[in-house]
Amino acid sequence: MDSVVEYSGLLLEGLGVTVMVTVLGAALTIAVAFAAGLAGLSRHWFLRWPSFVFVEFIRGSGLLVQMFWFFFALPFLGIQLHPVLAGVLALGLNEGAYAAEIVRGTIRSRPKGQAEAAIALGMSRTQRLWRILIPQSVPAILPSFGNVMVDLLKNTSLVSLVTVGDLTWRAFNARTVTGATVELFLTILVMYYILSLIIGRITRLLENRFALDRKAKLRARREARRGVGAQ
Repeated sequence: MDSVVEYSGLLLEGLGVTVMVTVLGAALTIAVAFAAGLAGLSRHWFLRWPSFVFVEFIRGSGLLVQMFWFFFALPFLGIQLHPVLAGVLALGLNEGAYAAEIVRGTIRSRPKGQAEAAIALGMSRTQRLWRILIPQSVPAILPSFGNVMVDLLKNTSLVSLVTVGDLTWRAFNARTVTGATVELFLTILVMYYILSLIIGRITRLLENRFALDRKAKLRARREARRGVGAQ
């Protein structure tokens, strides 16, 4: 383990890059997921069809190929992207395409009675979507989104192939110098696992925060307190 201790600073720097790429990729994933997912629910073909083509194309082509395209192919078209930007774009678009189907399927699965009640109240389609359907869909979306984020974290190791100095890249460089393959790769294996546990914990906290039954209980408690106060 001497090699791990010797290169601990280098590994921690790589860990910071991995966390940064994960956070940026997660933000892009969420934005793409809701944009493409909601577009897929649109009644307008000029929104629905581009969403369908985007999701099918991104899911049907490999993440690594997409990353190589952003980093190695675009310069031939006059577009030079920073390695981190190329990695984040590939990760966010790829994971976002998968998450878009989660958003679309979850919102579509909401009981029809919810929409009918909103229509009876005179709500527009946009109001029904943002005030009723999306808030009620968030608790159901979160567990699947947690899995997407863990998958995103694991896929960040691929950015090392486009010269991003992440955790995997720095461990590989340290291994090249020291030859301590087992120790170094076991160390980063544990580090990725710990990061996955953290993401899982955050997901569970969010699930508890947005749980519908929890909201109902809190509402009941508030009403009970008001009733006691009125007496």
